Amino acid sequence: NDIDNWMDIVEKGSDLIQTGIVTSYQNFHRFFVEEYLPKTRDEIGASSLPDGEEYYQHMIRHHTTTRLTAEQIHNTGLEEVERIHAEMVDVMKASGWVGSFSDFLIFLRTDSQFYYDNEHDLLTGYRDICKRADPELSKLFGTLPRTPYGVKPIPDYQALSSPTAYYYGPSSDGERPGYFWANTYNLTVRPKYEMEVLALHEAVPGHHLQIALANELENVPEFRKHSGYTAFVEGWALYSESLGEQMGMYEDPYSKFGQLTYEMWRACRLVIDTGIHAMGWTREQAITYMAENTAKTMYDIEVEIDRYIIWPGQALAYKIGELKIKEIRIKAEEVLGDRFDIREFHDHILKNGSIPLNLLEEIMMEYIHEKSNSPSV
Repeated sequence: NDIDNWMDIVEKGSDLIQTGIVTSYQNFHRFFVEEYLPKTRDEIGASSLPDGEEYYQHMIRHHTTTRLTAEQIHNTGLEEVERIHAEMVDVMKASGWVGSFSDFLIFLRTDSQFYYDNEHDLLTGYRDICKRADPELSKLFGTLPRTPYGVKPIPDYQALSSPTAYYYGPSSDGERPGYFWANTYNLTVRPKYEMEVLALHEAVPGHHLQIALANELENVPEFRKHSGYTAFVEGWALYSESLGEQMGMYEDPYSKFGQLTYEMWRACRLVIDTGIHAMGWTREQAITYMAENTAKTMYDIEVEIDRYIIWPGQALAYKIGELKIKEIRIKAEEVLGDRFDIREFHDHILKNGSIPLNLLEEIMMEYIHEKSNSPSV
């Protein structure tokens, strides 16, 4: 009887899915293709919407926590692209490449030596990088999170529409660890030379270290532990990528080029996001600009550009946040000289959780002032 009842439930459930859920999806698809899509606008930028310029400026302020204008950010992006490009050319030459920059990008995107043949090896590669990174953290941080992290593959049902990787934080009670989720779908677009920089961004000293420390804050309201300002969270993760050399990473010229590609990718975002939403750029212009300046695969590039189109301003926060942290560090090094302590500096950056950039700067300037005026020990 139990078996008969179970089979009856399965049959009824199957019928409900076919007559209810599947039919609903078919109706939605028909509506989207036949009614909704034909009536959408041709323009892709926010500025083409009613009050679009004001809306985009609001999104810039929301994501970057600054009052920078689209034009200022665009120009900053152009300057950063030029600076990073020069570094990329130097690394390209150091690798022994004697051809053009564009041919080098094609070589990186297509040569089989830069790609794994199976998912297991890709995940093992990420886990190896993370275990090499872990012991280096004590050189750069005085306070480390108690909560561990792991590396997992993005589930198959999500992988097709997911980015190369993402981080999912620990539970508030610390019982569930944080996880660096890596995309193992279509290995021909997951190059080895991006793996070190990506692991540092998503795991340590990037997202896991910052988010786990925030989760472990004491004597603060719960929202302070879990809220996230994009410019701080992503700015920190991008800044963390630049710490790789101090951690013994990027010794291979291709991995160093991968790190610069990731930095260039975020610099291109400043140009492309503002280009699309404030300056009338087309999708094709954006794709071409990214392809000419980074070693990202074309699949990744198209996914990225579509993301910028539907999420105005979010892509700006990474580089704006990183530049602010680097600006504060340069100031600290100049003022403190021999008294500059990188471990103490990083701990002070992270001790309050995620905060707006103006507040971060205020807190860090106060720290620099107090340390510079305190008696030497």
